[in-house]
Amino acid sequence: MAESLAPAWGWRLPDGGRAVHVEPAPEYQATTMQVCGLFPFMAGSGSPTMGTPIGRHQLHGDVVCLDPLAWLRGGLVTNPGMFVLGQPGTGKSTLVKRLITGAVAAGQTAIVLGDTKPDYTMLVEHLGGQVIRVSRGADRINPLDAGPLAAAMRHLAGAEAEALRWEVRSRRLTLLLALCTLVREARITNAEEVILGRAIDLLDERLDREPTVPDVLRVLEEGPDELRAAARADTFDRYRERVGELVFTLALLCTGSLAGVFDAPTTRSIDLNAPAVSVDISRVRAAGDKLLTAAMLCTWAYAFAMVDAAATLADLRLAPRRSYLGVMDELWRALRGAPGLVEHADALTRLNRAKGMASIMITHSLADLDALTTEEDRAKARGFAERSAITVLAGLPPRELTRIHEITPLTGPEHQLVASWSAPDSWQPGARHPGRGKYLIKTGERLGIPVELSLVGAEKDLYDTDQAIRPGQSSGAGHLQRSEFGS
Repeated sequence: MAESLAPAWGWRLPDGGRAVHVEPAPEYQATTMQVCGLFPFMAGSGSPTMGTPIGRHQLHGDVVCLDPLAWLRGGLVTNPGMFVLGQPGTGKSTLVKRLITGAVAAGQTAIVLGDTKPDYTMLVEHLGGQVIRVSRGADRINPLDAGPLAAAMRHLAGAEAEALRWEVRSRRLTLLLALCTLVREARITNAEEVILGRAIDLLDERLDREPTVPDVLRVLEEGPDELRAAARADTFDRYRERVGELVFTLALLCTGSLAGVFDAPTTRSIDLNAPAVSVDISRVRAAGDKLLTAAMLCTWAYAFAMVDAAATLADLRLAPRRSYLGVMDELWRALRGAPGLVEHADALTRLNRAKGMASIMITHSLADLDALTTEEDRAKARGFAERSAITVLAGLPPRELTRIHEITPLTGPEHQLVASWSAPDSWQPGARHPGRGKYLIKTGERLGIPVELSLVGAEKDLYDTDQAIRPGQSSGAGHLQRSEFGS
């Protein structure tokens, strides 16, 4: 006869160990060197459970969650910045799409700040968001449009209204200087910056609508007394000499390679109430890097103005407090257009965490940032990665990981693990790439979290970025295998 086992809560008799409630044992956190003698009554610290579930830990199978804002609120990081690095095809955009889906489900507003391929349009539409398609003959963005900030200004008075008015002026001037730098391929002089600033002031006084770049060009050509005084020119001929090159630079914005996109009022404003917003600039990609860079800069400026406006309206209790997740993909394209553009991008992206916005910057390699023209620009571009509290590494070669180690310290095993994801083991067609859907999450000096993402349900279609290269049959033998992960 088999001996009976004790019930889970003990026997119901005196001294039988019966208990209605069993208190959990106390837990202590320490290093393995300090608690090694307590084995087997110890376990790893586990994985973060705050945020969007992105996959399972590759070592012990626990669910790993990630959300820059949730991690900031939980005290895991000091800022909500996230930098994603990885070779094409390893699944960078797939991870970001999962984070976008989770952010929208958690009540955040996801903003894709310039979709160049496009990778995010299908997902944003599926989530019930707004897609703005910028190109000639489609949607336009006015670089000088204050957007929702203008609406917020109407609710203010006194010193608060004046402060916001100066903020709008600064944003207009900063973006106009960036566009002029882009088409000129050289920096704008101090004298030209003073003249442009005064021109914007004049238009703000004269117009009852948002000014445009043609308006700035027109007032420069007219040369009113206020502009001649700003140019320190006592005669009109002297004034024309001072502004001659600047006039041609603005004319290029209206009639050159950028014509038809940024030289008219904004056609579709960003919807503050949309759960997600994507600005699709893929149609301007064929027009060259200058137009693409200009589109990305304008998109960033317009979206950040929206975030500031929403925060202002929330402070006035005219709108609910919102949190945002901003996605900046193909980061390097917006920075290499001309010397000095990194400075403008840096000014735009230095968002205060009090505004409730997390940012995700995505690029293939730190070498992308080395393509910038000056050492000053390269140093500032590396600052984007250094300031991000969270770094996510997909498959990368050893040489790239050595450079990343200077910004985010990697242990030897971490270096080997990420390097092992960078190339297939064999030439077997149809084999799964070893790096697809695998990521190492690093935060400061902590040990990294190796995680593997698996797609579920509709994600396999919504996150698919290989549709354009997947015909019904390949020209050789066999069919192309469906890819579960994008870039």
